[in-house]
Amino acid sequence: MTSVPLIPDIHVLHLEDNLADAELIHALLRDEWPSCTIHTVQNRQDYLRALDSGSFDVILSDFSLPQFDGLSALALARGRSISAPFIFLSGTIGEENAVRALQNGATDYVLKDRPARLISAVRRALDAVEELRRRRSAELKLREQAELLDKIRDAIVVCDIGRRITYWNQGAERIFGCSSADATGRNAEDLFGHAALSAIESARPESPDAEWHKEVEIRTRNGQSRILECRVSVIRDEQSAPKSHLIICADVTEPRQLERQFYRSQRMESLGTLAGGIAHDLNNVLTPILMSIPLVGDLTQDPELLRIMGILDNSARRGATLIRQILAYARGAEGERTEVQLRLVVREVVALLGETLPKSIVVSTHLAPDLPAITADFTQISQVLMNLCVNSRDAMPNGGRITLTADTVTIDKASADAIPGTQPGRYVRLVVDDTGTGIAPEIIDRIFDPFFTTKGAGRGTGLGLSTALGIVRSHGGFLQVQSTPGKGTRFSLHFPASASPSPADPERPDPASARGSGETILVIDDDLNIREVIRAFLESAGYRILLAADGTEGLATFLRNRGRIRCVITDLMMPGLQGDQVAASLRAVEPGLPIILVSGVLGFRPPSATLAHGTTFLTKPMTGADLTRAVAAALTRR
Repeated sequence: MTSVPLIPDIHVLHLEDNLADAELIHALLRDEWPSCTIHTVQNRQDYLRALDSGSFDVILSDFSLPQFDGLSALALARGRSISAPFIFLSGTIGEENAVRALQNGATDYVLKDRPARLISAVRRALDAVEELRRRRSAELKLREQAELLDKIRDAIVVCDIGRRITYWNQGAERIFGCSSADATGRNAEDLFGHAALSAIESARPESPDAEWHKEVEIRTRNGQSRILECRVSVIRDEQSAPKSHLIICADVTEPRQLERQFYRSQRMESLGTLAGGIAHDLNNVLTPILMSIPLVGDLTQDPELLRIMGILDNSARRGATLIRQILAYARGAEGERTEVQLRLVVREVVALLGETLPKSIVVSTHLAPDLPAITADFTQISQVLMNLCVNSRDAMPNGGRITLTADTVTIDKASADAIPGTQPGRYVRLVVDDTGTGIAPEIIDRIFDPFFTTKGAGRGTGLGLSTALGIVRSHGGFLQVQSTPGKGTRFSLHFPASASPSPADPERPDPASARGSGETILVIDDDLNIREVIRAFLESAGYRILLAADGTEGLATFLRNRGRIRCVITDLMMPGLQGDQVAASLRAVEPGLPIILVSGVLGFRPPSATLAHGTTFLTKPMTGADLTRAVAAALTRR
């Protein structure tokens, strides 16, 4: 989703009975939106009065209040058709209540002991409202334009009482794919289909002169599904006896598909919001596991126990990878474009395919060892590759093989001129081959059209390939397709090769080089399990450790031990002082102090100003090796 501009004067309704909590939330909001107005209420009566008298951009509500509760507050707002984002702020909400709240129309929930997530939650909610407004505006414009179109674009059909077609206009020819010469004289059921015509007739009102309408789905001559809104009138002869039926059919396929896509994207946004919170908690759970495994492994030489520890390590790493991938697809967020190695994209997509494809489909890869990097959005390229592989899966209901190949090709001027919008030069080519049913020659030129699909109802939007083509073109590349019915299909994606050399996979340094020599490290994290496992791992690596449970305690500990502490590791999101605030306070005292910020929020990266002056950033879940390498590197830079 495209982020909306900063809104300086948002209006907030805050339902909260704890004034201290309210003041904290208000301070956070005003730090982000200095000119915002906040209307605070503490009970049901004042809340209803506020709903009826004011217009608010966002509603914040505690989940549990004396003689009132957040779910009731949500129901009252939605019952008044108030669509402002509704975000719960609660000390304890529980997963079941959180899911129930989202099902009842809540936008998000934020735990009071994680207040830093509030700003991002409000911003996402405002972004979603703006996106909805834009979509509704676009749909309104479409409707207004549709009303201005000449009715000749509609299918106009006249049938006699026996259903024999007597008139068939050019609009009908275009929609049904059947000429007037072929249609005239035929039974209407031959062209509308039995189900559609029966549905139209079943909607007929009791009044003999009333006009009626019915929305039906038909199949055109080439097998394409179209949704028609049909209006039917009775034509009478001079004696007022029914003579024929006039049927005017408007093709509403694209608006209906847009609606379905919109509802699907709304569900995905809700899933992404819920997944983000769960992912953060799961990353905090996986971090102690990943860091504890090598510690336990060092305590035994038993081959069977070491084998089991290896299984645990692989499973935890796979869980972390799946969390990251699923969250990226659920949110569908667009990331920044960086130097991307296609082999890493292929590796991640193949890992996710291994979890989702049926066992009857085999995936193999052939990647050139010297592939140059491309400048790309990692998530978007992953989306394109996943879309193509899912299409291959659907084309192989009885199993088959998907082969992913990547190499480098040079496009000369003659070849580039033959492909609109293509520049000559060096390209990285990514090929997706399958052994599926193939694509019929008569439709292969239409597969990239928006909403074109040969899949049955509910199995596809017809947007996958058009989206893939748009992403490839936005990266300065091009996409080609070859297919043989009954043998399979090949999609070839070409991306301009980066001018810089391909970055090599990071080498794992000698573990001895990451060991300490008794340096004192301060660890600040509100999660006891994470504090303890970091302490155990770093102590085993030769460091002395001091612990603090929050930012305030961490600063006090640092000031008491300033002469001893060589490096500080702090969680980014904690109750009270946040990690970046702790880092700024430490910098004011000791500018050259190495600081490592750690966060379990996927996709988040602190501002460049926060990462200045030797600050390192790590994302949970991390391994002990990740942490010791970061500590060793930070101490080396000091």
